[in-house]
Amino acid sequence: MKIKLILPIATLIIFTTIVFIFFTSSQELNEAPNISLSIIDGRKIEINSLKGNPLLITFWSTTCSTCIKEMPHLVELYNQLNKDGLEIIGIAMFYDSPNRVLELTRKRALPYPIALDIEGFASKAFGNVEVTPTSFLIDSYGNIIQQKTGEMDIEQLRVKIKRLLQTPPTTIS
Repeated sequence: MKIKLILPIATLIIFTTIVFIFFTSSQELNEAPNISLSIIDGRKIEINSLKGNPLLITFWSTTCSTCIKEMPHLVELYNQLNKDGLEIIGIAMFYDSPNRVLELTRKRALPYPIALDIEGFASKAFGNVEVTPTSFLIDSYGNIIQQKTGEMDIEQLRVKIKRLLQTPPTTIS
């Protein structure tokens, strides 16, 4: 009797776990979503308006030590390659206090735009991002060519971006 009861319960638990993982995990995207981002300086940036050049989107949090560790490398990358067309946008997670985001942005002198995702729309649009850092490298056509959760290899990223910058886009619609 007990064995007959254990099998259906175990099957139900496994099924529920699989469904939960499927619906709560980040989904791989092929194309960057066309969303509007609210930048801390008051501007709005439409992702599609940045087509024509490579774009690095990085989701971060003020409490993420890996995010903080990456910031100087992203600043260096931005300062080196922005003049050639690279854009970087940092998106602070919805659970971060805007005051803490502003304070850290000023303290670290981040030169690239920082967006507040107060309602969580950006994290949802990019496949339910929950873990920081999570970064997306987007080519000049709006295609996501790399998605990375965790610390990035900045040198490999630099090589990819330089390659993208050397390949001028053809017609972009």
